[in-house]
Amino acid sequence: MIKLDGVSYAYPSGTVALENVSVEFPAGSISAVLGVSGSGKTTLLMCIGRFQRPTRGRITLDDVDISILPEKEYRKRVGIVFQKLYLFPHLSILQNMMLAPLRLQDVRKDAVEREAMDMLSRLGIDDLAASYPNEISGGQAQRAAIARGLMLQPEYMLLDEPTSALDANTTDDFAEWLVSLRDATNFIIVTHDILFAEKAASTGIYLSGGNVLDSGDLPTIIRHVRAGGKTPAPRAENADSPGAPSGSA
Repeated sequence: MIKLDGVSYAYPSGTVALENVSVEFPAGSISAVLGVSGSGKTTLLMCIGRFQRPTRGRITLDDVDISILPEKEYRKRVGIVFQKLYLFPHLSILQNMMLAPLRLQDVRKDAVEREAMDMLSRLGIDDLAASYPNEISGGQAQRAAIARGLMLQPEYMLLDEPTSALDANTTDDFAEWLVSLRDATNFIIVTHDILFAEKAASTGIYLSGGNVLDSGDLPTIIRHVRAGGKTPAPRAENADSPGAPSGSA
């Protein structure tokens, strides 16, 4: 379980992005972090990912403060796919998949290649192995970035606005694909797209102004959001085509 206890974060300018956030992200689930732009969603994810250190409070993974875990161990246990993905453009998808295990683990290259191809096959995207990031669509790039992150078999995978480059139909397919992976890892998904969250997640939180307004069962949270007059953000109209943003976990 990932747990935040009284977590606050303020930028050097003094702007408070998170204020006394206390939430739990249980194992065995897909959790959504909802809220409008500027509500603190991405800052929360960056704190969990150890890219930003909370001003106050603490974050634990299975009751251990994440700040004391060795870097290599933490990166193996908690993966992240940023909104811009950061797939290395000069490497094929297969090479992108192999990079982290070869750098972080004492393994043979041929064994990593077999594992990467097996992962791509299990995720239904083995036909992308020889392709480069600029040759595939936004939806394919999202799958490739998550597949790369799964190579280290993390306990948690953090996703920042994973549907931002996808059209509505591809978003629905992507949600179903994520649900099919929930036995492999636990996902924490930052999104402004309530329709996507409904299809993919079962638990979550709703942030506003850096504060948690609601948490727990996602359908209940969404009912509260809609009752409060907030509506789902419109989905992207761009086609799922080559040239959509692509990048890494």
